[in-house]
Amino acid sequence: MAAKKYVCKVCGYAHEGNEAPSVCPLCKAGASEFEVVNAPKKKGFDTNSDLYAIIYSAFVVVIVAFLLAGVSSVLKPTQDANIALDKKKQILASLNIKNELDVAAKYDEVIKKELVINAEGVEVADKGGFDVKNEDVNENNLPLYIAEVNNEKKYIIPMTGNGLWGGIWGYIALNADCNTIYGVYFSHASETPGLGAEIAADKFQNQFTKDKDGNKVVKMVYNENGEVALEVKKGKGDANYHIDAVSGATLTCNGVDDMFKRKLAPYYNYLKNNAPVVEAPVAQEENVEPAADAAQVNVEE
Repeated sequence: MAAKKYVCKVCGYAHEGNEAPSVCPLCKAGASEFEVVNAPKKKGFDTNSDLYAIIYSAFVVVIVAFLLAGVSSVLKPTQDANIALDKKKQILASLNIKNELDVAAKYDEVIKKELVINAEGVEVADKGGFDVKNEDVNENNLPLYIAEVNNEKKYIIPMTGNGLWGGIWGYIALNADCNTIYGVYFSHASETPGLGAEIAADKFQNQFTKDKDGNKVVKMVYNENGEVALEVKKGKGDANYHIDAVSGATLTCNGVDDMFKRKLAPYYNYLKNNAPVVEAPVAQEENVEPAADAAQVNVEE
């Protein structure tokens, strides 16, 4: 057994052996005044070391990560339901249906179809349009909603784009003629309050259906050539297509204008194919003498 080193706490005398001396030979202090100074180190981590701090921190991070993942997994169905409900609320807003207490019930009542179409005007699927994610929208995968409001058919087109600071999005509802605007809804992720954020305000959105005095106006999306003529610009323009931009929010409004051009164009063929046919009036036939009689008159002459 290795000898231990004992030091007198009174005078500092050092002694080596299996145990402390009963009396210090220098100051005559008792054995209780001696302490071991070379005791073997205890096994295990030094809680004051850097390694211990790193391992402990990593352990805590892993535990917290697992807890957060578990909570997120439990809450995901509720989160998904809330996202879907908010989307339905926005679609209804484009139909001028707002402040509904039971959004889900009203949506099911008004929305008759959730189609998926392509840019050629072909219906790809008669359901599933609601579940098409923004990043999956392309010319072969276009969601389109068909609604019925006051016994009149409406077509709702979803749109996404980029503003000054982040994403912008919205819905535009067309009347049964597949061109004139019935209502709109726009929102944004992070546009500047009082400027670009005004695209989500009634003052901007009312322009699509009303004039400054609140009187009903007719705005259209496509011109006679099938091009998207609806525009958001500052100043004057064709009254059938022009929407006045928000002052001081040029880049955000440019984003809305670009969103119209890119997102509405692929829907034209389908809307053209489904627009009601306007029959030309039948011309009234004039009363004329039979051809045979006319011939006879000529002969007599």
